[in-house]
Amino acid sequence: MRLRGRRHLLLTPRGTGTRDRGSAALELAVVAPALLLLVFTAVQVGLWGYGRAVAQQAAREGVSQYRLAADARTAELYRPVVEAHVRGYAGTLGREALTDATVASTWVTDPTGRPRVEVAVTGTTITLVPGLHLAVTGRAQGSVERFGDGR
Repeated sequence: MRLRGRRHLLLTPRGTGTRDRGSAALELAVVAPALLLLVFTAVQVGLWGYGRAVAQQAAREGVSQYRLAADARTAELYRPVVEAHVRGYAGTLGREALTDATVASTWVTDPTGRPRVEVAVTGTTITLVPGLHLAVTGRAQGSVERFGDGR
């Protein structure tokens, strides 16, 4: 049996040969956009999650300060100071991850007669897609601190 000019036909699968030339480039052209979309989506979800965590932490910071108000009158006087501090805290902690942060705080008495505070921080996260606006909100609440002699 002579294999002189036909040896390459035995080493390649039947039906292949020069017809597959350039198929890897074509496959990459089809798969690459899907991979890039997957990577950008993962990065965008991470940025949204970080912006949400910043909003939540800023709200907790506001509650920890706002719950020191002893009564409703003091709370109303203290509200602008707390909200300004929370906006500054969110800006410092989040930088570009949380923009246009707005703060809403309330001091209420629950049905049992105990005063409670709630702080909500809302803003937008940075996005990779121009024109896309992703809003995040962080809320925290707690009871008002009561200081006394323990009687």
